[in-house]
This record gives sequence, C-alpha cells and structure tokens, in this order.
Amino acid sequence: MQILFARTFLKPKVPEMEPMILALPDRIWFSELVEELPDIDKQLTVYASERPLTDINKVDLAILRLIVFESRTQDTPKKVLVDEAIELAKEFGTDSSPKFVNGVLGKILFLKKTKKRTDKKVKKANNKTKKKAVKTSESK
Repeated sequence: MQILFARTFLKPKVPEMEPMILALPDRIWFSELVEELPDIDKQLTVYASERPLTDINKVDLAILRLIVFESRTQDTPKKVLVDEAIELAKEFGTDSSPKFVNGVLGKILFLKKTKKRTDKKVKKANNKTKKKAVKTSESK
C-alpha cells in the first residue's frame, strides 16, 4: 500500500521507473494493479461522485484502489475486504477515513450487484407487462 500511496505523487510515465524494491512476484502484481488504475479510478469517480479524485485524501485513495483491485483479482469475501480497508483507514488515514472508505466500498462492492439484480427484475417485470398487453389486445 505504501508504494501505491507514493505512486499517487510520483506517477512515473514508464513502467520501468516503478520502484524496484519489490520482489519479482510483487512487481508483477503491482504492474497489473497499475494497468487497472484508469478503470478503477473511473469506478471510484462514479461511486464517490461527491469528491473528485484530486480531492480524496491520498491515503484513502490508495486504500480504495488496493481493495477494488483485490476484489477484482482475488476470491476474498467482500466483507473481509471492507474490514481490511477500514482497519487500514483507521491506522493510516484521518478521523473521517474509515467512514468514507466504508461508504465508497459499500457502494462499489455491494450495491453494484444489487443494482444489476434490480435492473434484471425491472426488465423482467416490463416483459411480463408487455406480454399481458399483447394478450389483452389480441383477445379484443
């Protein structure tokens, strides 16, 4: 997390400029994370719309990026990820960090699937309504 935090300030243009202090497997993992950052940041922008990325505390941003990446690449239960994020926010962030991180991750990790289910239910209900309307008009 510390290297990801430092990267928010350095933003090297060339991957070879990334910190070389990591062991090779960690360097590979970190490079995969860096490749995902633009997409993760778009997702954070949508779900933390009350704050632009530039206004989010850099520690909170590093925690959010790390946990969102882990949720995409690992089979860790979502509740465990949120608990881990809250603990990191308590230790390294500000007084408001745990609440902010919890709120954003709650939206990203839990509401996203609920929204998909809700969209499917709405679509299914609309199809039933259309079928009933067709049957009613055919019977007239």
